[in-house]
Amino acid sequence: MRRYSGLFLIVAVFWISGLIPGRAQVLVESVAAIVGNEVIYLSDIENMVLDLRSGGNRRPVEELRCHVLRELLTQKLFIDQARIDSIEVTDDMVEGEMNARLNDAIRRSGSEEALEKYFGKSLLEIRRDIRKALIDQEIVGQVQGSVAGNVTITPNELKKFFNSIPSDSLPVVPARVQISIIQFDPPDNEENKAEARQKLLDIRGEILDGKSFAALAVLYSEDPGTAPRGGELGFMLRGELEKPYADEAFSLTKNTVSRIIETRYGFHIIQMIDRNGDLINTRHILIRPKVKPEQAAKAMHQLDSLANLIRKDSLKFENIARRYSTHKDSRINGGKYVKTNPSERDTWFTLEELNPQMYVQVRDLKIGEVSEPFRTTDEDNNEVFRIVRMDNEVPAHRANLKDDYQNLSNAALMNKRAKAYDEWIRKKVEVTYIKISDEFRSCDFLDEGWLR
Repeated sequence: MRRYSGLFLIVAVFWISGLIPGRAQVLVESVAAIVGNEVIYLSDIENMVLDLRSGGNRRPVEELRCHVLRELLTQKLFIDQARIDSIEVTDDMVEGEMNARLNDAIRRSGSEEALEKYFGKSLLEIRRDIRKALIDQEIVGQVQGSVAGNVTITPNELKKFFNSIPSDSLPVVPARVQISIIQFDPPDNEENKAEARQKLLDIRGEILDGKSFAALAVLYSEDPGTAPRGGELGFMLRGELEKPYADEAFSLTKNTVSRIIETRYGFHIIQMIDRNGDLINTRHILIRPKVKPEQAAKAMHQLDSLANLIRKDSLKFENIARRYSTHKDSRINGGKYVKTNPSERDTWFTLEELNPQMYVQVRDLKIGEVSEPFRTTDEDNNEVFRIVRMDNEVPAHRANLKDDYQNLSNAALMNKRAKAYDEWIRKKVEVTYIKISDEFRSCDFLDEGWLR
């Protein structure tokens, strides 16, 4: 946990990442507080309160103002300490993130002009604000790392943490499973691909003859997320698009239609709507290859034969998965099914995390059992055929040290670090010059040592 719990790192980051059109910026330059050499302006607080209210927070305004002030005071303590410790963060260290946030803000608002109008600032000033916000964010993280970066949890501390939680307050952990799969793509799928391409060629011909791309996208596109709005994706960066799609789209001029391109989702034609610097807005029509009944029957028969041989111990599931499965992510692990999020390569799934067809097959399996063949869709929503084996299962239960050791260890570590931050803040407040405007004197938290 690198960031203090609940910390509002800086107002500009929230404005840019959570753009809410239609709200004018409040510009009041009165000083709300001073922390060491750091200043908190009343405009900082009022703008953050407005953002929270616009985002759906319905707590009383005065309560929100006190909450935001506390978070900003805490932030400034960390920044003041960074000055004392000579911690420096250069523009180059945040340049990449700054560009990404700025481009995302432009995409959300629709154009550079709309973004400038929203903030009442030039793009140069907005860029400066984001850069300053990210530098402060990185500084806070470095100071927090020096405060609690070396904090660890021993087994005894974990046990004490667990025992301190009332039994009726322990969360109920849903049932989790570990599974392995063998996947077959549709046999003779090249024929299906050729038919999909031909259908898209016919649609493209209609567009070139003058029919509306958007209307045909509503009628024919198999992308459920964009078809209802005429195939429009909205402004996106190159890196947010599939590479073949991006390469083709960025080569188009306004209102032109692409040739047919293939991605892992199927076949597309693209129309360029508009371009704004590194952002493009396109619409597309997606056609996926269709599986014929005889192809489905063939795949199901092959998987059924393999499943029977595995059940008889004539073949090993792992060996078949490595040799024949077309699911690249699990094949190298002998079929072991793993979450696709790169930051969470976990093999445990709740049933709700599986797609409906997988859910139906897995829910009644016992450990070691292999399912019947079934038809489903893969992570790219393409039709595939699978068998699944139940490798392990933990029923739904109250959290306990045996089954949930790692999750409880993480919670205990976060709790210990939060206490380290609280203790550091308490001591830092005692030795730091702090001046708070009288209009905030009614905030209850100020009685915790913030006032002299």
